[in-house]
Amino acid sequence: MFQSLKSLPADPILGLMASYRADNNPKKIDLGIGVYKNENGDTPIMTSVKKAEDLILHSQTSKSYVGPTGAADYNATVGELLLGKSLMDSLGKRRVTVQSPGGCGGLRLAAEFIKSANPNATVWVSDPTWANHVPLLASAGLKIESYPYYDYASHSVRFDEMIDCLAKLGRGDVVLLHGCCHNPCGADLSQPQWQRIRDLALECGFTVFIDLAYQGLGDGLEEDVYGVRLLAESLPELIVVSSCSKNFGLYRERTGATTVICDSEAVATVATTQIAAAARTMYSMPPDHGAAIVQLILSDADLRKEWDTELTEMRNRINGLRAQFVSKIQTMGISEDFSFIEREKGMFSFLGVNVDQVQSLVNDYSIYLVNSSRINVAGINNQNIEYLVSSLATVLKT
Repeated sequence: MFQSLKSLPADPILGLMASYRADNNPKKIDLGIGVYKNENGDTPIMTSVKKAEDLILHSQTSKSYVGPTGAADYNATVGELLLGKSLMDSLGKRRVTVQSPGGCGGLRLAAEFIKSANPNATVWVSDPTWANHVPLLASAGLKIESYPYYDYASHSVRFDEMIDCLAKLGRGDVVLLHGCCHNPCGADLSQPQWQRIRDLALECGFTVFIDLAYQGLGDGLEEDVYGVRLLAESLPELIVVSSCSKNFGLYRERTGATTVICDSEAVATVATTQIAAAARTMYSMPPDHGAAIVQLILSDADLRKEWDTELTEMRNRINGLRAQFVSKIQTMGISEDFSFIEREKGMFSFLGVNVDQVQSLVNDYSIYLVNSSRINVAGINNQNIEYLVSSLATVLKT
């Protein structure tokens, strides 16, 4: 039976990782893989995480299952991080938060939930969107369409075109939005734009679905969830998937959550059974270690303060690198305008070069990025920025 199988092409980013690792050039730079890196190019374990792990190691008394919906304490603390205490209280039992194996697991849980609510639903994703959104959601059997989002020429949100498209939608349509730090373009919605989307969702009746993978890495923990909280307090229904991979550095622990807000407590109770059933059929129970770390950090005042400080340092480093990169480009005398990179948020931006120029950076200079020209800004540091900018200048001249 297996002889009928055919090889599939490697994931572009994973393939890039393999090429980078095999490259012997001492000047090589990895701008492809989407993980946070410090000044030394490492993805360290946060100090607050290490302390929490140590406490868990010495206090944990069981490795029993946590159940399909996950640990109740984790779900409560993550829900509060997302929504804030006052909004959590006002939503009451209209809100349900379910632990998931990472943001990807949360997205797939949400996809299964949408499918159970309406098998004919269409999910509208931004153009562009994170590379795994479409295959992940479509593999659940959902129909996928796209709405205009990013203008590659002006490096800004095509908001008028986006609204014109969304205004044609209605019940049975689901609109996937990036909560902050848009991946791959880094161009986020402004507060007035979030308000316009809220008004349109109320008017047209489509369901909003938010992917929040980078809370705290844009403008701040509270600032980055402006849109989430605005819609949560205003709309009868909302789906939010959140991840702890980036802001807690728990990439390999697969720690995330799916939060659903319903128009009544009764519907939320039914929704919980549907999500739990989907989890049971896919992976049965979520992993516990990462969730236990997050729950402990968020519930312990000292650990939370230390984590907040570390997260602030990460955010400030990324934003500082954006400014430094643009300044170096200007100093180098490059005529093209890269100032948009400083205005964008999070780890990612499009460099704005064409495929041939990307391939030159990869093959001639060992600077690794995907063909879309998306770069991970956190891959830049004081040791490689001069080489990066000079290589870019050379490629742009050819």
